Amino acid sequence: MNAITIETCGTLRSKWGEGPIWWNDFLYYVDIEGKLVVRFHPQSGEEKTWDVGQRVGLVVPRENGGLLCAGDHGFFFLDEATGTCTPIVDPEEHMSDNRFNDGKCAPDGSLFAGSISLVKRVGDAKLYRLTPDLTCTVAFENVTTSNGIIWSADGAICYYIDTPRRSVLAFDYLNGALTNPREVIDTKSIDASPDGMTIDEQGRLWVVFCHGACVCCYDPASGQQVERIDLPCLETTACAFGGPDLDDLYITTGIHKSVVEEEAGLLFVIKGLGARGVKASAFAG
Repeated sequence: MNAITIETCGTLRSKWGEGPIWWNDFLYYVDIEGKLVVRFHPQSGEEKTWDVGQRVGLVVPRENGGLLCAGDHGFFFLDEATGTCTPIVDPEEHMSDNRFNDGKCAPDGSLFAGSISLVKRVGDAKLYRLTPDLTCTVAFENVTTSNGIIWSADGAICYYIDTPRRSVLAFDYLNGALTNPREVIDTKSIDASPDGMTIDEQGRLWVVFCHGACVCCYDPASGQQVERIDLPCLETTACAFGGPDLDDLYITTGIHKSVVEEEAGLLFVIKGLGARGVKASAFAG
């Protein structure tokens, strides 16, 4: 059995790190409260940041270059070379108590990203689909805190977390539609909030728990927890497999409101898990 190691990497201390994604030898993620998009190169240690002028909940790559983000003011493109932000659409422009949070692209190149109610108004947020032609539609309603979303390797199943449910939902996915919602994992045995999520090549889900200082691996077929790894930071927020072989698990973290922690806000990497991730999908628009 491989020895598991947990290390910090990079020097950036995020106020609230989120949404990591591995693309072309870089790890991209966001610092929501710092209003930053971050690009980290593990081999060189280089960190590049873009201040986008708003709380930003997600970043995903575009197939033809550049980045797609969403935050306080809806969806926007980010030019890595110039730092220019180009607005696309804000479906919740009229809802000042909401902002966009986590999101990822489906294998067909559409982005699925959800909003959160900052005042925790139950059911007041939504999960949206942004297609490559920049059409924005509602994919799933009655959401409160939209968080982790990921697809099975064959693209047939979408897994999704609306945090207050304290569970993982699964949908059948076909032609851009989410159908047949059902609960596949109950996380209530952990006294914390399920947040970001990724998937490995065995189809197991890795769920990070905010306020819980841990990441847990689940088998969605049985709903059973397979593994739990504790981290030295309460506000563990999201995860993504990266590295040349997609076998390093990166964890973003945030700074607790009152508890002082030496490594809070830093990026962590877990090595030696014996698991390998699935290549991320880019936005096709």
